[in-house]
Amino acid sequence: MSVKEDMEMGIKTITWVAAGLVLSLVLSACKSVPITGRQQFLIISESEEIDLGLTAYRKTLEEETLSTDAEKVAMVKRVGGRIAAVSGRSDYQWAFNLIEKDVPNAWALPGGKVAIYTGILKYTQSETGLAVVMGHEVAHALARHGGERMSTGMMTQVGVQGISLLLGQGDPQTTQAVQQAFGIGSQVGIMLPFSRHHESEADEIGLHLMAKAGYDPREASAFWKRMGQGGGKKPPEFMSTHPSDKSRVLRIEALLPKVLPIYEKNR
Repeated sequence: MSVKEDMEMGIKTITWVAAGLVLSLVLSACKSVPITGRQQFLIISESEEIDLGLTAYRKTLEEETLSTDAEKVAMVKRVGGRIAAVSGRSDYQWAFNLIEKDVPNAWALPGGKVAIYTGILKYTQSETGLAVVMGHEVAHALARHGGERMSTGMMTQVGVQGISLLLGQGDPQTTQAVQQAFGIGSQVGIMLPFSRHHESEADEIGLHLMAKAGYDPREASAFWKRMGQGGGKKPPEFMSTHPSDKSRVLRIEALLPKVLPIYEKNR
């Protein structure tokens, strides 16, 4: 057998072994998202996620300014507390803070660290409106969307390395072109829709949470309509990490018949 044939055989063997390991990893890493029941891929442990979230949370609070508006801070903590109480995760160390920053944003980190920016309050307009945002962010934490994105990113890197292995003996320019195409393809074809799906799933879970906490879920469509009228040029939906405002409102309104009975029972 020639040196070239030895190399080709070696590459094929490594590829099949790697494929087997990846398949085993995928099968063992399937979990179910609360409420939606969707199967998700997680290869990072929840404890690792929580540690990463706590580190990021502490760093962010060091860099940002917390609001001193006692009334608004109390509202954020009150709404957050009610949503967390029905989340089913009493083991999380929930924390809710209001950051003094005029941007319409909010986020949640693994383990239950949630922040609301003062700039979004002009769109929430009420405690129920704030519950829409809070339910959505808590949903991200419950569904472990951060860990899922990290897991997918790790597997994407495996794919890139696999291409390098398979084409390593070929023309360097071809290899680079394929890798670049894969990177662009995964960004637009996988990661962005994946992110949009997370947003839609967080909307759905958030509706259930706010309804269980006694907040009217019909406020969700009104909130997102206000956000859509907030101005600012937005990218096309296929290039965005979030659904378009129109798509979001239509989907939320379609979900209302499911969650309104929950609200009627708990209001």
